[in-house]
Amino acid sequence: MKHRLFILPLMLLVGLSSAALAVTPIPKAIYTDPLPDKAHPARMEVVHIPSGDVKINGVAYLASGAGAHPTMIFFHGWPGNEKNLDLAQAVRRAGWNVLTLNYRGSWGSPGNFRFASNLEDADAALAFVREPANAAKLGIDPKRLVIAGHSMGGWVTAMTAEHDKGIIGAILISAANMGKVGSLPRADLVALSAGNMESLAGVTAETMADELAQNAPLFDWDKNAGSLTTTPLLALTSDDGLAPNVDALATAIKAKGGEQITVVHVATDHSWSDKRIRLQSEVINWLGALLKKT
Repeated sequence: MKHRLFILPLMLLVGLSSAALAVTPIPKAIYTDPLPDKAHPARMEVVHIPSGDVKINGVAYLASGAGAHPTMIFFHGWPGNEKNLDLAQAVRRAGWNVLTLNYRGSWGSPGNFRFASNLEDADAALAFVREPANAAKLGIDPKRLVIAGHSMGGWVTAMTAEHDKGIIGAILISAANMGKVGSLPRADLVALSAGNMESLAGVTAETMADELAQNAPLFDWDKNAGSLTTTPLLALTSDDGLAPNVDALATAIKAKGGEQITVVHVATDHSWSDKRIRLQSEVINWLGALLKKT
């Protein structure tokens, strides 16, 4: 009897150890600051990125250390209340630069907000970091660029990755396929737009709903899913109702022969409110593995 009582806790311990091994490892960058580097300290630079006929606002979180660093460009959602700057800081501690930006007409950037111009702004940001003078000033390695985005920013990321083959990877976080959003009934679209107008210039709920509805087929990321077969892609989904559209994209990519997509579902809300460390861990671990392959 004593042996049996001993064996049971031992079995439980083994089971717990196996479960622990399955948990996403927490990278040191999440809880450890980099060693001081007086010659090349971590720093922040305000940038102004030419896009259309204006210059949009951006902030570059630059990693410490000499030389050019791999760089992640991050696109916020609609309207972008959750900026994910904690993620940007953690990724910087992991040795990456992170460029965040505000689309035209959002959060103080000049111009008028348009979904179509968000895609143009993403291309403009990539052109900005690839410009030799900017890359040199900011310590950016233009051959090691990753794009990432949350919610609508995930859509911007997917749509941009479909045609830009100079990036080494892309990350979607609770991504919203705006093409599918645009197929909603007009009343629902207007209501959704009305709830996402904060700090957006030059729009009304009706004009945003109209743009989405009129461009639903063009804005659907499934249309060119086959072009993502060679792009390493991390898709993080949550309990926000958007996961099926991301799963459909992953299925379409795999059906075309793509084998470099990783989909991870986590039980949390759209903003990952109670899973911020898990979010940072998934992203940093994936970025680290990506660098080893490139």
